[in-house]
Amino acid sequence: MAGKSVYEMVTERIINQLEQGIIPWQKPWTGVRNGAYNRISKKSYSLINQMMLKHDSEYATFKQWESLGGHVRKGEKSEIVVFWKITPVEETKEDGTKEVKQVPLLRYYNVFHISQVEGVEPLTEDELDQIEPIEKAENVLHNYWSRENIKVEHKAGDRAYYSPTRDMICLPLFEQFTDSSEYYSTAFHESVHSTMKESRCDRAEDRKGKLVAFGSDDYSKEELVAEIGSTNILNILGIETTKSFRNSNAYIQNWLSVLKNDVKFIVSASSKAEKATKYILGEA
Repeated sequence: MAGKSVYEMVTERIINQLEQGIIPWQKPWTGVRNGAYNRISKKSYSLINQMMLKHDSEYATFKQWESLGGHVRKGEKSEIVVFWKITPVEETKEDGTKEVKQVPLLRYYNVFHISQVEGVEPLTEDELDQIEPIEKAENVLHNYWSRENIKVEHKAGDRAYYSPTRDMICLPLFEQFTDSSEYYSTAFHESVHSTMKESRCDRAEDRKGKLVAFGSDDYSKEELVAEIGSTNILNILGIETTKSFRNSNAYIQNWLSVLKNDVKFIVSASSKAEKATKYILGEA
């Protein structure tokens, strides 16, 4: 890892999974029983870390495992989890005076999964934080659309989209979907797009409210945010979904192209998707 930025390490990990045909944001990452979490704090890792880590359940640093009386087996390789560290940076202004700014910098820890550790038993269900039940998908959508006064049209056809100029979501009829979870996957995907509005999560500047061509960087970036956000909500609600058309090879190739050209984007996209998820669920 020497010489690589944290952004490059994160992007390399995601690209590696995509090149193997793995969609990393389809992993369950909510709740300590389903996703990856820190053994000491028992808190789930952030969205970007859930996408990077290879396993679910317990992770900790070398020293944290030692503090529990365990030890990492010889030869085991670590993974990384990233975090933002606010660092004071002194800048000289035009008039010669100095100003200290608080700049967020991306940093990382090396962590090991419990399967790589001896001398520590996994936590039991009673020792884990319980996950509160969450409203069904229909209620989440209805509450969000009503709260934001978003116009929703269901039409017989094969188009699903969000119109920024009309603040309107268009979806095929429910009965057109072979699986109900695919309907909700599509509905949440378009709902995440709707959070781009300035009065919501303010991603409008990313696309400037314009329609963009399939395969372009702008298109792929916003689609990536919507896909990660939609999948995140489905996982929170516990709705399983089959592999959808959006995870086709064409989309994977577009995402790969964007990530290879912009090493910072996957961190930005996951952060935006997490923000959109919380906004839709009313947690923002």
